[in-house]
Amino acid sequence: MRCAIYTRKSVDEGLDAAFTTLDNQREYCSAYIASQAGEGWTELPQHYDDGGWSGGNLKRPALTQLRADIEAGMLDIVVVYKIDRLSRSLRDFANLVAEFEARKVTFVSVTQSFDTSTSMGRLTLNVLLSFAQFERELTGERLKDWFAGARGRGLWTRQRPFGYAKREGSHELIPHPTEAEIVRYIFERYPKLGSVRQMARELNAAGYLNSRGRPIAEGVVKWILHNRVYLGEMPHRGNFLPGIHEPIVDAITWRRAHRAMDNSRTTARARRREPVFAILKGLLFGPGGYAMIHYFARGRNGQIYRYYIARPQRQTGQRCPLGRLRAAEVERAVVALVVGLTGYRSENRYGLTDQAMAGLIRRVVARIDMTKSQMLVTLATGATIVAEVPGIMAPSPRGLAAQEMWRRKAEALSDSRA
Repeated sequence: MRCAIYTRKSVDEGLDAAFTTLDNQREYCSAYIASQAGEGWTELPQHYDDGGWSGGNLKRPALTQLRADIEAGMLDIVVVYKIDRLSRSLRDFANLVAEFEARKVTFVSVTQSFDTSTSMGRLTLNVLLSFAQFERELTGERLKDWFAGARGRGLWTRQRPFGYAKREGSHELIPHPTEAEIVRYIFERYPKLGSVRQMARELNAAGYLNSRGRPIAEGVVKWILHNRVYLGEMPHRGNFLPGIHEPIVDAITWRRAHRAMDNSRTTARARRREPVFAILKGLLFGPGGYAMIHYFARGRNGQIYRYYIARPQRQTGQRCPLGRLRAAEVERAVVALVVGLTGYRSENRYGLTDQAMAGLIRRVVARIDMTKSQMLVTLATGATIVAEVPGIMAPSPRGLAAQEMWRRKAEALSDSRA
């Protein structure tokens, strides 16, 4: 009978000692297996140890490996020190036992003798598990109350935040000798840069590292700038209370940094929503009489690229043979034409973003028809002016592929109707 020993400890404290509780559990289980050698029990060399994993759920690496080996038929008996080492949840334990029984694997607890083949044994098992789950939930409630009380007193109960260290033997925070200077530098330097990305790049270029010895990421910089712990406050149940630790930054520096962040967010939102004025919108028409729409994209450097494109002619499966027209060149050509006819002058060259110029164009020009060979400008008086088509761009491979797709769809639609 192949026996696998499973051990577990809820916290990782003390796991680096010479003799841990996991070793103690394994010794008890090994001795029990040795006592059953006459029954053909043998201990497998594979260790299934979950150090620092809670028994409240089944998401544990060693337990996952154990279940996989059971599925593969590699063992016959699972041996534990106590049943709560396998699980502290009654439902999870019942599911595990059912999983073991389905694969003809026996479960043994060396310090709690019971026989699950009898009704009394199953009752004893359920009673023991119920008390184990009750103890776990009660411990969780006590810890939650202790954490709340400690936070209310200004003590830090989590892993130390960057910039602070914990006073030895206490939960009180004290400024870290080197990290605190980095935090101060971030708060003082950020208002001048106005960018979290540039701030992170500058820190990494200077060789600053986080508490794990790695480069400081943008998310860390943002977290530091938003964390009120550096003001000497302590988070407690969604609020911030005065803490007992020494602040790293003063209120003036904090407000200056947050004012810069607000300005940066406002500028970014304005940049994203920046209206791009198209002075020829509604006047341009492509081949076949389809209106040309204004389209713009923003490059990585923030530069805006504007185009006029014709809507796809889905009825025929064809796209505008013109492709995209550079909006600035088309507008410049039309504005130059209108300026030559009216003598109107704008403060800036051609008045490309001047709404007065846009209004003047609509009073002078009734319609502009674009073909691949010419631009036909129809004036409000009924006269027409023929000129070259400005701003033509070579079709992109993506555009050609889309055009071919629409052509095939149109052919398929035509065949189906026929």
